[in-house]
Amino acid sequence: KKKVDGSMKIGKEAQKAIKIGVLCAVSYFAVYIVRNVLGAVTPQMVEAGYTEAYIGSVSSLYFVAYAVGQLINGAIGDRIKAKYMISFGLILAGVTNLIFPYFLHNQVAAKFIYGMTGFFLSMIYGPMTKVVAENTNPIHTVRCSLGYEVASLLGSPFAGIIASVLVWNSVFIVGSVSLFTMGALCIAFFTYFERKKIVKYGQFEHIRAEKNKDKSFFGKIGVLIKHRIIIFSLVAIITGVIRTTVVFWLPTYFSQYLGYDAQVAPRIFTIATLIISLSAFVAVFVYERLNRNMDATMLIMFTLSTLFFLGVYFVTNPIINVGFI
Repeated sequence: KKKVDGSMKIGKEAQKAIKIGVLCAVSYFAVYIVRNVLGAVTPQMVEAGYTEAYIGSVSSLYFVAYAVGQLINGAIGDRIKAKYMISFGLILAGVTNLIFPYFLHNQVAAKFIYGMTGFFLSMIYGPMTKVVAENTNPIHTVRCSLGYEVASLLGSPFAGIIASVLVWNSVFIVGSVSLFTMGALCIAFFTYFERKKIVKYGQFEHIRAEKNKDKSFFGKIGVLIKHRIIIFSLVAIITGVIRTTVVFWLPTYFSQYLGYDAQVAPRIFTIATLIISLSAFVAVFVYERLNRNMDATMLIMFTLSTLFFLGVYFVTNPIINVGFI
């Protein structure tokens, strides 16, 4: 709303969205620092004597546990307050991430512990999305979602910065400290938000129950299909697999294929992923210029990414190659 003197005053709903959105974005930023730690320090770990096959198997188990955890914790998150799901997920992931380096001599234990890190981190996204959707207006919901999407992308370069200045096992400690800090802050701020009625839980459950009362299982599936769940699932799978695997192995790729030093590779990783993090803003810019045509936006982005990705195979000059990435 505009004040008499011409300055702008942020509305009550927008203020609420900012408070919830900032807390969620910073929490998700901590999640993605830890998600990218192992990939960022892989060149240093290889120099320390660990094989790429071993590190790859650890990361694979992590991502499997993360994916399975999304299904399990998504269902649990419908029944438990976001405050507890998010806070406990952050803190428990901090514990397993902290002790992981001390069990690397035992492959079974290391894989299990790092897999549990993935499982605990999967407790964050579902409840976070739900609490944002239930407590903000639709336009603010979209902006909050964009906020923690950007925060997730910024986690990669930050992990690279830490890996470039610290010994590799110390990077896990820094990541865990960030999770512990955000876990404690989430408990405190969500408690405050609850008291101030900024956050309420389950306020639309009765509406959803009423809408679903007369719908069969196949009727519910039909609604999902109507809203293009198949195409969105395919897009999520493709982008998730490519972005997750490529970003994870970038430091190793820079080190072993392009010939950069193991200490320099994390710095290049930081610069590259910092540029990649701008993609969310680029996508929104293109989307708005195309009159919010989602299909045209995806077609353009997928086509360009395919061309640049192919360029990586044909151009071996390190600087241009990194530019294509």
